[in-house]
Order: sequence, then C-alpha cells, then structure tokens
Amino acid sequence: MFRYTKKTLTVEVVTLLATAVLLLPFWILVMGSFKSLPQILSTAAMAPPAQPTIDNFVQLLSPASASSGNIWAGLASSVIITAGSILLLIILGSLAAYAIARSTSRWSRRAYYLFLVAIILPTQLGTLPLYIGARDVGLVGNPWGMVLIYTGMLLPLSVFLYANFFRNLDLEYEEAAVIDGANRYQVFWSIVLPLMSPATGTVAILAGLIVWNDFFTALIFLNGTTYQTLPVVIYSYVGSLVSQWNLIFAVVIISMIPILAFYAFAQKKFIQGYAGGLKG
Repeated sequence: MFRYTKKTLTVEVVTLLATAVLLLPFWILVMGSFKSLPQILSTAAMAPPAQPTIDNFVQLLSPASASSGNIWAGLASSVIITAGSILLLIILGSLAAYAIARSTSRWSRRAYYLFLVAIILPTQLGTLPLYIGARDVGLVGNPWGMVLIYTGMLLPLSVFLYANFFRNLDLEYEEAAVIDGANRYQVFWSIVLPLMSPATGTVAILAGLIVWNDFFTALIFLNGTTYQTLPVVIYSYVGSLVSQWNLIFAVVIISMIPILAFYAFAQKKFIQGYAGGLKG
C-alpha cells in the first residue's frame, strides 16, 4: 500500500524545483519573443512583457518584410535536408544493420565495431577532407549534397540502433514468412522493418534533432548560398554591434515548432525504442 511520507514530499518538491530551473530558459525565450527590443533592454529577462506584442513574428513572417524571405527559405531548406536525411538513414541504416545482425561471418562483427568507432570519433576531425571531396563532386552549396553529407555522418548511429533491435528480434517471424513463400526482399520490407517501428522512431527523432539544430556543418557547406538552414539564418540576426534580441527570440520559437510537432507525432515510438519494445 502506498504511503505518502515526508520523503515522498521532499522528492516531489525537489523534482518541481529542478523542473522549474530546467524550464527557466524556455520561459525567458517565450517572454522575450513577445517583447519589443526596448522592453528587452530595459526589463528583467524573466519579467513578463508589460505590453505583449506579436510584431516580432509579423515582421519575420510577413511577405512584405525584408527578413521574411530568409526565414521561409531557411525553413524550407531545413525541412528538405532533415526529411531527406531521415529517409536515407532509415533505409540505408536498416539494410546495413540487418545484414550485420543476421550474418554469422567475422566481417559482420568487425563492421559493427567500425560503426561504433565512427560514433565515438568527432565528425569535425574530417571536416576539411570532407569539404574538399564534396566540393570536387558538386555537393557543396545545395541541400541535396547536405542530405548525403548528413547521411554519411549519422549512418553509424542509425546502424548501431537498428542492429541492437534486429538481434533481439525472434527469427520465428522471418522463418514463418519464408515458409509462406516470401522471398528475402519481402521478408525484410513487409515483416522485419514494420516490427522495427520503435527503432525507426528513435532513429528519426535523434537524427532529426541533430540535423535540424546543426549549425557548424550547414555554415561550412552552405555558406554564401540561398539554401542556408534556420540555425544559420538565426545567427544572421546577431551582429557585431547590434543584436536584435526580440527577433532572435521570435525566430527561435518559430524554429522549435516543426521539430516539437514531429516529436509529438513520433514520441510513442521513441519511448518504445528506449524501452526496447517491439510491436507484435
């Protein structure tokens, strides 16, 4: 029988305080997005706006605004690059992981360890040779090149997540499909991959967050083009002399909406992925 004790009360109070501290930056961000620049400079960061305004969002998103073009272009580039990267990571990562998990030869274990090493190594170490190679084949300065670059960078993570799920999947599903006359292609796409929906949700959300929020790679490979992503567009509002904090707060809120909506849509599979569950 559950008893509400002083220890329980203490745990609840500490949890609420920790939650408040973690949500404090988000509170400041939301409050700042509804303030004008003079209000931000003259009031406390945590103080609610005395005169809330949506002018910041109107200025950023209005077709008549000079800055709206950058926002919409950055949003379109981020969506294309993130969606394309997730799609390729799911397809290539699941295929590679399935081959590794189902193979009994030595190469599969060695390949798996190579992917683990690739996860540990920082990607910034290979930025220069990657840029030179991508430039030589025409992948620099366009979103489709960024899709391939991000796919290569995050493929080890995708393979690692999928491989662990494939190893825990009972072979009876595949054997039953083969007995029913399914070939190897049909077994994978019709039986195995649908059972991997928790892993797919985990890969999609983790990779999506990384690609959507990445600043460094997009700055290097898309610098000076019209395909700059939202993180790079946000940085354009930070000047050496003047920082438009009201617009920065507003554009950060705008950039958070798509990825939060995607997380809300896929969170069930994400939680199942961490719990190691399989859809039966």
